[in-house]
Amino acid sequence: MFPGMNPRQMRQAMKKLGIKQQEISATEVIIRASGKNIVLRNPQILKINMGGQETYQISGDEEIEQDIKQEDIETVMEQTSCTKEQAIKALKKSNGDLAGAILYLK
Repeated sequence: MFPGMNPRQMRQAMKKLGIKQQEISATEVIIRASGKNIVLRNPQILKINMGGQETYQISGDEEIEQDIKQEDIETVMEQTSCTKEQAIKALKKSNGDLAGAILYLK
């Protein structure tokens, strides 16, 4: 957090200021946004309590996953005569682009 300050000094300074930290163990964090999910793999999570207000600091390996709509899956299946699993795979490869998914399967 502060360059040149060792972790022990940092903890002591934070304790004096009334700031409490807690590490949280997790394998992934999913942030659901409109039209996509942000997935953080191998996250490092800190829960920080400062003045009664809790905040979370999260870092990790980021992946963006597009939401796939059922109607898009059905359209790809109809246009290409593929299975549901193949349609989902093609939509993921094309980042949800219908035309790209159909071309991928043809």
